[in-house]
Amino acid sequence: MILLETENRVIYDTLNYKFEVAQSGGKQDSIEVTVADFDGAVYHLSNPDGDKTKIRVSIGLKFYKDLQDHGADELLRREYGAYYQATAEDGFSVTLVYDLTSVAKDYKPIAKKASLLKRNCFASVFEKYFEAQAKGEVGKRAVIHYRDDETMYVESKKDRVTVIFSTVFKDESDVTFGKVFMQEFKESRRRSQTAPQVLYNHKEPPMELSGLDAAVGDNIGYVTFVLFPRHTGPNVRDNTIDLIHTFRNYLHYHIKCSKAYMHQRMRAKTSDFLKVLNRARPEDKNKEKKTMSGKSFQAR
Repeated sequence: MILLETENRVIYDTLNYKFEVAQSGGKQDSIEVTVADFDGAVYHLSNPDGDKTKIRVSIGLKFYKDLQDHGADELLRREYGAYYQATAEDGFSVTLVYDLTSVAKDYKPIAKKASLLKRNCFASVFEKYFEAQAKGEVGKRAVIHYRDDETMYVESKKDRVTVIFSTVFKDESDVTFGKVFMQEFKESRRRSQTAPQVLYNHKEPPMELSGLDAAVGDNIGYVTFVLFPRHTGPNVRDNTIDLIHTFRNYLHYHIKCSKAYMHQRMRAKTSDFLKVLNRARPEDKNKEKKTMSGKSFQAR
């Protein structure tokens, strides 16, 4: 299956181009770009105060206040250093500013890290609970409303970290596809003992969310990941964060791809059936026919 990119490709390509022009001494053009991303995230690239020698990258997340409670600001200061702005652009959650007059020779890692801005915002809550689990601490459950009608729950225990996604299936068929995908995750657990345990609940939330105002309904699904120290250790946690924070979008992306593939196969099969029916249609005996020389006759 295809894994979604953790970085935003538009941000990465735009910054690479800007940095390349700056290094070659080319003329900088003004920029004003708005980019939509998954989970309602919105990026804005612009020149602060019209200064073409600087480029500003801002991101707006409706749920950023939930992440701030778990150290998002501190993590972003650590990751982006002088590029991080203490005061974000109006209407946005986080802002980075890059000076195009002093671009590092190896600028691609800088552009790469900027394109991971949303991922790094998410990373704060995971890092906090991974560290708590490593210390054997049991922390208060984190509740992140990452979409208007969907929520992520994270909780650490002495031997594991539990991550629960609630998701809404818009179509009835999506519920069936979702169950099939979850079954595949369970099967992969049997083939690889190092894979995390994955549980799926339909309609009702899992027992871990008892007492919370968790959504219920025929189109509601809950996916639970049980992460052990082999998934949360310092050497592997970055990869775990990359994969798990995109899981909801990964699931729905593949559901849509599967439905599109099935519709394509159905249309192709229908076309084949129509060709067979056309060939099987009885011939009209009264229809006028022509010989090779052009003479007309009727079959009797």
